[in-house]
Amino acid sequence: MERQIEAFLGFLQREKGYSANTIAAYRNDLAQFAAYLRQEVVGIGSQAEPPWATVNKDLVVNYVLYLKEREYTSSTVARKVAALKSFFHYLKERRLVSEDPTATLDSPAVKKHTPRSISHDEVERLLAEPGKRTTPKFLRDKALLEVLYATGMRVSELIALDVDDASLNPPHVRCSTLGRSRKERIMPLGLRAAQALSAYLQKGRASLLPASDEKALFLNHRGQRLTRQGLWLIIKRYVKAVGIRAEVTPHTLRHSFATHLLREGAGLHEVQRLLGHANISTTQVYAQAAGEVEG
Repeated sequence: MERQIEAFLGFLQREKGYSANTIAAYRNDLAQFAAYLRQEVVGIGSQAEPPWATVNKDLVVNYVLYLKEREYTSSTVARKVAALKSFFHYLKERRLVSEDPTATLDSPAVKKHTPRSISHDEVERLLAEPGKRTTPKFLRDKALLEVLYATGMRVSELIALDVDDASLNPPHVRCSTLGRSRKERIMPLGLRAAQALSAYLQKGRASLLPASDEKALFLNHRGQRLTRQGLWLIIKRYVKAVGIRAEVTPHTLRHSFATHLLREGAGLHEVQRLLGHANISTTQVYAQAAGEVEG
């Protein structure tokens, strides 16, 4: 993998005349994607090198979602996608891959705005929708939506939860902050989220689990760990069902969690701790958003 990246960077320097700073940025962006690829295709801790031919569009889309969950700016995500598009175009031209997985991938729009939230009423409608039925799938959906909003967790943190990370006495979940520090934090659950999680654990999860050794808390219909993309599709379905017209993603619930807390009088440092922000300046952008959210 490194060999192809270095060959591509050499091409950019020789043929395109790119500056040393631009080459360094491309190297960092492609090395980050290569590390993500090793984790997703081979597994954490493996020394094996997955070939570039294993990359498909779904994997690239999941990578873009992963970057957004880690709260990279839209301009940074757009730059990283541009680097991937240039790299895979290079590989395709040299027949090192048969298909370019980025060929039909749109570059993210670069926008500067405060975090988008939805109102309390819209959140209530969204959280209530899966509670209208009690099948295992709906019990799971109810629990994951309630936990997501009650904690403000990132999507990656939510789907990484194992059963042992959840406790009902006292009700809380334990998750790790993304990034190099991997700091652990305890997220308390309110009564409603705790009840939804309890119902899912008692009546729903076992029905979704064909193999008893799966550790993941939230499962898909195959009894495997729910994916990032799968969670996005679940939320999209309920947003459509309750008629919310605004664009809503899993991150919207994180934004709403923060802005609603601030509107109710929580301090910035407390919200910073709950969100797992390393820098208070990241949390401060919610102060403006809090004044724009309708109760």
